[in-house]
Amino acid sequence: MSLSAKQIQSMLRRHAVPANVQILQRFFKTGPGEYAEGDRFIGVKVPDIRSVCRECRGVPLNEARRLLRSRVHEDRVLALLILVDRFNRAEEDERRKIYELYCAHIGFINNWDLVDCSAGQIVGGWLRGRSKAPLTRLARSKSIWERRIAIIATFDGIRTGEFEETFRIANLLLDDDHDLIHKAVGWLLREVGKRDGPAERRFLASRYKRMPRTMLRYAIERFPEKERRGYLRGEI
Repeated sequence: MSLSAKQIQSMLRRHAVPANVQILQRFFKTGPGEYAEGDRFIGVKVPDIRSVCRECRGVPLNEARRLLRSRVHEDRVLALLILVDRFNRAEEDERRKIYELYCAHIGFINNWDLVDCSAGQIVGGWLRGRSKAPLTRLARSKSIWERRIAIIATFDGIRTGEFEETFRIANLLLDDDHDLIHKAVGWLLREVGKRDGPAERRFLASRYKRMPRTMLRYAIERFPEKERRGYLRGEI
């Protein structure tokens, strides 16, 4: 489908609800000094963004790129969903182009929802079977969003039962000072545990006492209550 970015934006704006704007701005921390200060919303909920995405299959990559560069948050969500859908159906050469487009526009992937809906599929998907050096660089970045991309990208391996990259990046982020990284690392460790509890527990054994509290709470959320209390008291 040869839709332009402007046509796609018009489709998306039909779902905009002005009353949702303030709710979304508060939820995504757009106030002064917050992590998404100044981000703009038009009030479109995620199910409606996904609905528009389904109407945009086949959009040229350059139009998706224009959408990704928008100042409007929902435009960027939609652009990433379009890219993920296209990546999942693409051959090797187009997958490379999508990955390179993603990396070249990483500055526009600047909130946790933008990272979480795309990094596992595009970054993790492209790096499957390849060098994970890009994840090391991202994990050591000063940008919270690049660090979050590094850990969320490892979800691709978790889905196929390969956990070592999740553990490696989690190790690099163990002393991170941002709550959104604590939550992301804990979440990914919990996902490992859902598939292989002993593997997660082996990782935690020598680390849980130094982990940020939020990271630990997320990681052990599904553990039996007695065991969870033991971790939180440092008695495991």
